[in-house]
Amino acid sequence: MSKITALFKELKASGKKGLIPFITAGDPDPKLTVELMHALVRGGSSVIELGVPFSDPMADGPVIQRSSERALSLGVTLHSCLEMVKEFRKNDTKTPVVLMGYANPVEQMGAERFATEAKAAGVDGVLIVDYPPEECVDFAARMRVAGIDPIFLLAPTSSHERIKEAAKIASGYIYYVSMRGVTGASNLNTQDVASVIPKIREETDIPIAVGFGISDAASAKAISKSADAVVIGSRIIRLLEEAPPGQAVQSLETFIREIRDALDS
Repeated sequence: MSKITALFKELKASGKKGLIPFITAGDPDPKLTVELMHALVRGGSSVIELGVPFSDPMADGPVIQRSSERALSLGVTLHSCLEMVKEFRKNDTKTPVVLMGYANPVEQMGAERFATEAKAAGVDGVLIVDYPPEECVDFAARMRVAGIDPIFLLAPTSSHERIKEAAKIASGYIYYVSMRGVTGASNLNTQDVASVIPKIREETDIPIAVGFGISDAASAKAISKSADAVVIGSRIIRLLEEAPPGQAVQSLETFIREIRDALDS
């Protein structure tokens, strides 16, 4: 059983919902990333999604795009991200870490080498935004052989066939994009989300995490009524942008604790 699967079983047994924050590796400072990861855990995160910066993040809105640009300007690469996970693992061997990014860096490294190095670093799951499930059977199999969960996106526009394809090869959790558009959008409709999730559950018993548009305790609580976990990204990146010098870590931990408290209330 993978670390992510075990975590969701624990959450279900305790009647809790998962909290999955996203940060971009290297933003605002590569030296701060591991400390931010530990702050996420102290605040009550269940899984950490660590974004691999990319020059053309097509699924991301301007907030996360800016974070990628900042990280790239500081020299952060896929290799850097793996080193950050390795450093994080020196003090935390329990919290699942998912790398979230785009195909180009993985293709450049090579899928086999990527699987080997990601596992050695302590990565538990991989979500490659522009890898459609129907074209990734071999990639997903290679990840599972390495002990890494391949995670896939579904969206409001996903056909029944796409849902079935993702359900066949995904593990860990399925990431349901709550709206059309990019990260950071503000037109979240919890009723729409609640109506689609049962259709996904008809095809799989894999936990479903919902992201895009969740920005505060209220929206996280509302989405958690139908989802197994909530994902928060753009709001966190904005928080890190706006935090006064030297206060990013504490601001992040405080924010995550507020979300965790709302989910547990």
